[in-house]
Amino acid sequence: MIRLAANLSMMFNEWPFMERFRAARDNGFDAVEFLFPYDFAADEIAAALQKNGLTQALFNLPPGDWEAGERGIAALPDRMLEFRSGVALALRYAEIFGTRRLHVMSGRAERRDAAACSAYRDALRYACDEAGPAGIEIMIEPINRRDMPGYFLDDFAFAADLIAELARPNLRLQFDIYHRQILQGDVIRGLQALFPLIGHVQIAGVPERHEPGSGELDDIRILRELEALGYQGFVGCEYRPAAGTVAGLAWRDRI
Repeated sequence: MIRLAANLSMMFNEWPFMERFRAARDNGFDAVEFLFPYDFAADEIAAALQKNGLTQALFNLPPGDWEAGERGIAALPDRMLEFRSGVALALRYAEIFGTRRLHVMSGRAERRDAAACSAYRDALRYACDEAGPAGIEIMIEPINRRDMPGYFLDDFAFAADLIAELARPNLRLQFDIYHRQILQGDVIRGLQALFPLIGHVQIAGVPERHEPGSGELDDIRILRELEALGYQGFVGCEYRPAAGTVAGLAWRDRI
Protein backbone atom coordinates (compact mmCIF):
# COMPACT_ATOMS: atom_id res chain seq x y z
CA MET A 1 0.00 0.00 0.00
CA ILE A 2 1.37 3.39 -1.02
CA ARG A 3 1.46 5.83 1.89
CA LEU A 4 1.37 9.47 0.81
CA ALA A 5 2.79 12.44 2.70
CA ALA A 6 1.58 15.92 1.80
CA ASN A 7 4.43 18.36 1.26
CA LEU A 8 3.30 21.41 3.21
CA SER A 9 5.86 23.69 1.59
CA MET A 10 4.17 23.22 -1.78
CA MET A 11 0.65 22.00 -1.00
CA PHE A 12 -2.14 23.67 0.97
CA ASN A 13 -0.56 27.07 0.44
CA GLU A 14 -4.09 28.49 0.58
CA TRP A 15 -3.69 28.26 4.36
CA PRO A 16 -1.06 29.81 6.68
CA PHE A 17 1.67 27.29 7.42
CA MET A 18 0.50 26.21 10.86
CA GLU A 19 -3.03 25.63 9.55
CA ARG A 20 -1.83 23.33 6.75
CA PHE A 21 -1.54 20.40 9.14
CA ARG A 22 -5.27 20.42 9.79
CA ALA A 23 -5.99 20.94 6.08
CA ALA A 24 -3.85 17.91 5.22
CA ARG A 25 -5.65 15.77 7.79
CA ASP A 26 -9.08 16.97 6.64
CA ASN A 27 -8.17 15.94 3.10
CA GLY A 28 -7.15 12.41 3.90
CA PHE A 29 -3.41 12.59 4.62
CA ASP A 30 -1.93 10.90 7.66
CA ALA A 31 1.64 12.09 7.06
CA VAL A 32 3.35 15.31 6.00
CA GLU A 33 6.75 16.59 5.02
CA PHE A 34 8.09 20.10 4.42
CA LEU A 35 11.34 21.80 3.52
CA PHE A 36 12.29 23.51 6.77
CA PRO A 37 10.69 23.92 10.21
CA TYR A 38 13.14 26.38 11.70
CA ASP A 39 10.98 29.52 11.54
CA PHE A 40 8.72 27.89 14.15
CA ALA A 41 9.29 26.44 17.58
CA ALA A 42 9.67 22.67 17.46
CA ASP A 43 7.05 22.23 20.19
CA GLU A 44 4.52 24.24 18.19
CA ILE A 45 4.89 22.01 15.15
CA ALA A 46 4.93 18.86 17.29
CA ALA A 47 1.63 19.94 18.84
CA ALA A 48 0.09 20.41 15.38
CA LEU A 49 1.28 16.97 14.34
CA GLN A 50 -0.13 15.34 17.45
CA LYS A 51 -3.42 17.21 17.35
CA ASN A 52 -4.03 16.13 13.77
CA GLY A 53 -2.72 12.58 14.07
CA LEU A 54 0.04 13.15 11.52
CA THR A 55 3.44 11.56 11.06
CA GLN A 56 6.30 13.86 10.09
CA ALA A 57 7.95 11.88 7.30
CA LEU A 58 10.92 14.10 6.46
CA PHE A 59 12.43 17.56 6.53
CA ASN A 60 15.72 19.16 5.47
CA LEU A 61 18.74 20.31 7.40
CA PRO A 62 19.24 24.09 7.46
CA PRO A 63 20.20 25.15 3.90
CA GLY A 64 22.28 28.23 4.56
CA ASP A 65 20.81 31.52 3.33
CA TRP A 66 17.83 30.29 1.27
CA GLU A 67 16.63 33.78 0.41
CA ALA A 68 20.07 34.60 -1.01
CA GLY A 69 19.96 31.51 -3.22
CA GLU A 70 21.88 29.01 -1.14
CA ARG A 71 20.63 25.44 -1.45
CA GLY A 72 22.54 23.64 1.25
CA ILE A 73 26.10 23.95 2.52
CA ALA A 74 27.36 20.36 2.83
CA ALA A 75 29.71 20.67 -0.16
CA LEU A 76 31.05 24.10 0.82
CA PRO A 77 34.46 23.62 2.48
CA ASP A 78 34.36 26.89 4.42
CA ARG A 79 30.96 26.19 6.01
CA MET A 80 31.64 23.04 8.03
CA LEU A 81 31.16 24.61 11.46
CA GLU A 82 27.82 26.01 10.32
CA PHE A 83 26.92 22.63 8.86
CA ARG A 84 27.65 20.85 12.13
CA SER A 85 25.50 23.35 14.03
CA GLY A 86 22.73 22.68 11.53
CA VAL A 87 22.99 18.94 12.13
CA ALA A 88 22.56 19.49 15.87
CA LEU A 89 19.56 21.78 15.32
CA ALA A 90 17.86 19.37 12.91
CA LEU A 91 18.37 16.46 15.28
CA ARG A 92 16.72 18.41 18.10
CA TYR A 93 13.69 19.08 15.91
CA ALA A 94 13.62 15.49 14.70
CA GLU A 95 13.65 14.16 18.25
CA ILE A 96 10.70 16.35 19.21
CA PHE A 97 8.74 15.43 16.05
CA GLY A 98 9.65 11.74 16.10
CA THR A 99 11.01 12.10 12.56
CA ARG A 100 13.32 9.34 11.36
CA ARG A 101 14.59 10.82 8.08
CA LEU A 102 16.53 14.02 7.41
CA HIS A 103 17.60 15.29 4.00
CA VAL A 104 21.04 16.88 3.61
CA MET A 105 21.15 19.34 0.73
CA SER A 106 24.57 19.45 -0.90
CA GLY A 107 24.57 23.06 -2.00
CA ARG A 108 25.83 24.67 -5.19
CA ALA A 109 29.35 23.56 -6.12
CA GLU A 110 31.16 21.73 -8.90
CA ARG A 111 31.83 18.01 -8.57
CA ARG A 112 35.14 18.56 -10.38
CA ASP A 113 36.24 20.61 -7.37
CA ALA A 114 38.22 18.24 -5.15
CA ALA A 115 37.70 20.44 -2.09
CA ALA A 116 33.92 20.40 -2.57
CA CYS A 117 33.91 16.61 -2.97
CA SER A 118 35.99 16.16 0.15
CA ALA A 119 33.81 18.54 2.15
CA TYR A 120 30.66 16.75 1.04
CA ARG A 121 32.00 13.36 2.05
CA ASP A 122 33.12 14.69 5.43
CA ALA A 123 29.75 16.37 5.98
CA LEU A 124 27.83 13.18 5.23
CA ARG A 125 30.06 11.10 7.48
CA TYR A 126 29.51 13.58 10.28
CA ALA A 127 25.73 13.78 9.79
CA CYS A 128 25.36 9.99 9.68
CA ASP A 129 27.52 9.46 12.75
CA GLU A 130 25.59 12.06 14.72
CA ALA A 131 22.17 10.80 13.60
CA GLY A 132 22.88 7.10 13.92
CA PRO A 133 22.51 6.74 17.71
CA ALA A 134 19.04 8.33 17.47
CA GLY A 135 17.96 5.84 14.79
CA ILE A 136 17.71 8.59 12.17
CA GLU A 137 18.55 8.08 8.50
CA ILE A 138 20.32 10.71 6.41
CA MET A 139 18.96 11.18 2.89
CA ILE A 140 20.81 12.48 -0.16
CA GLU A 141 18.80 13.49 -3.22
CA PRO A 142 20.00 14.14 -6.77
CA ILE A 143 18.33 17.36 -7.96
CA ASN A 144 18.22 18.61 -11.54
CA ARG A 145 20.10 21.76 -12.46
CA ARG A 146 17.24 23.15 -14.50
CA ASP A 147 15.31 23.77 -11.30
CA MET A 148 18.38 24.32 -9.14
CA PRO A 149 21.30 25.63 -11.23
CA GLY A 150 24.74 24.63 -10.02
CA TYR A 151 23.52 21.99 -7.59
CA PHE A 152 26.38 19.69 -6.59
CA LEU A 153 24.49 16.39 -6.37
CA ASP A 154 22.86 16.01 -9.78
CA ASP A 155 23.58 12.37 -10.66
CA PHE A 156 21.99 9.16 -9.36
CA ALA A 157 25.00 6.98 -10.17
CA PHE A 158 27.30 9.31 -8.24
CA ALA A 159 24.89 9.24 -5.29
CA ALA A 160 24.78 5.43 -5.33
CA ASP A 161 28.57 5.18 -5.52
CA LEU A 162 28.90 7.63 -2.64
CA ILE A 163 26.54 5.62 -0.45
CA ALA A 164 28.59 2.51 -1.14
CA GLU A 165 31.89 4.30 -0.54
CA LEU A 166 30.93 5.89 2.77
CA ALA A 167 29.39 2.64 4.03
CA ARG A 168 27.23 4.26 6.67
CA PRO A 169 24.17 2.07 7.36
CA ASN A 170 21.95 5.13 7.84
CA LEU A 171 22.97 6.90 4.60
CA ARG A 172 20.14 6.43 2.11
CA LEU A 173 18.95 7.66 -1.28
CA GLN A 174 16.04 10.02 -1.64
CA PHE A 175 14.56 9.06 -5.03
CA ASP A 176 12.54 11.93 -6.43
CA ILE A 177 10.67 10.69 -9.52
CA TYR A 178 10.38 14.21 -10.94
CA HIS A 179 14.14 14.86 -10.69
CA ARG A 180 15.01 11.38 -11.94
CA GLN A 181 13.01 11.85 -15.13
CA ILE A 182 14.61 15.22 -15.89
CA LEU A 183 18.13 14.06 -15.03
CA GLN A 184 18.29 10.56 -16.47
CA GLY A 185 14.85 9.12 -17.29
CA ASP A 186 14.41 5.34 -17.12
CA VAL A 187 12.44 5.82 -13.92
CA ILE A 188 11.11 2.31 -13.35
CA ARG A 189 14.42 0.60 -14.06
CA GLY A 190 16.10 3.18 -11.88
CA LEU A 191 13.76 2.33 -9.03
CA GLN A 192 14.40 -1.35 -9.52
CA ALA A 193 18.18 -1.01 -9.64
CA LEU A 194 18.49 1.43 -6.77
CA PHE A 195 15.73 0.05 -4.58
CA PRO A 196 18.07 -1.41 -1.90
CA LEU A 197 19.44 2.11 -1.32
CA ILE A 198 16.16 4.02 -1.25
CA GLY A 199 14.98 5.51 2.03
CA HIS A 200 12.42 8.03 0.78
CA VAL A 201 10.52 8.72 -2.46
CA GLN A 202 8.95 11.92 -3.79
CA ILE A 203 6.74 12.53 -6.79
CA ALA A 204 5.43 15.28 -9.07
CA GLY A 205 4.31 15.50 -12.68
CA VAL A 206 6.99 16.23 -15.28
CA PRO A 207 7.74 18.81 -16.63
CA GLU A 208 5.52 21.37 -14.86
CA ARG A 209 5.78 19.86 -11.35
CA HIS A 210 2.03 19.72 -10.95
CA GLU A 211 -0.08 16.79 -9.77
CA PRO A 212 1.19 13.25 -10.50
CA GLY A 213 -0.28 11.99 -13.75
CA SER A 214 -0.49 15.49 -15.23
CA GLY A 215 2.66 15.25 -17.31
CA GLU A 216 4.66 12.96 -19.55
CA LEU A 217 4.98 10.00 -17.17
CA ASP A 218 2.50 7.33 -16.11
CA ASP A 219 2.98 8.17 -12.45
CA ILE A 220 0.33 5.73 -11.28
CA ARG A 221 2.13 2.84 -12.98
CA ILE A 222 5.36 3.99 -11.36
CA LEU A 223 3.74 3.99 -7.92
CA ARG A 224 2.35 0.53 -8.52
CA GLU A 225 5.84 -0.67 -9.43
CA LEU A 226 7.16 0.88 -6.24
CA GLU A 227 4.51 -0.98 -4.28
CA ALA A 228 5.37 -4.24 -6.08
CA LEU A 229 9.00 -3.77 -5.06
CA GLY A 230 7.87 -3.81 -1.45
CA TYR A 231 8.49 -0.17 -0.56
CA GLN A 232 7.33 0.50 3.00
CA GLY A 233 8.13 4.20 3.36
CA PHE A 234 6.23 7.35 2.52
CA VAL A 235 5.91 8.96 -0.91
CA GLY A 236 6.20 12.70 -0.51
CA CYS A 237 3.81 14.68 -2.71
CA GLU A 238 6.29 17.40 -3.59
CA TYR A 239 4.28 19.10 -6.31
CA ARG A 240 2.75 22.51 -6.98
CA PRO A 241 -1.03 22.19 -7.41
CA ALA A 242 -2.10 23.44 -10.82
CA ALA A 243 -5.38 25.02 -9.72
CA GLY A 244 -5.71 24.72 -5.97
CA THR A 245 -4.64 21.93 -3.65
CA VAL A 246 -8.01 20.38 -2.84
CA ALA A 247 -9.27 20.61 -6.42
CA GLY A 248 -6.24 18.64 -7.59
CA LEU A 249 -6.39 15.71 -5.17
CA ALA A 250 -8.51 13.45 -7.37
CA TRP A 251 -5.36 11.85 -8.81
CA ARG A 252 -5.07 9.81 -5.60
CA ASP A 253 -8.21 7.86 -6.51
CA ARG A 254 -6.29 6.12 -9.32
CA ILE A 255 -3.70 4.51 -7.06
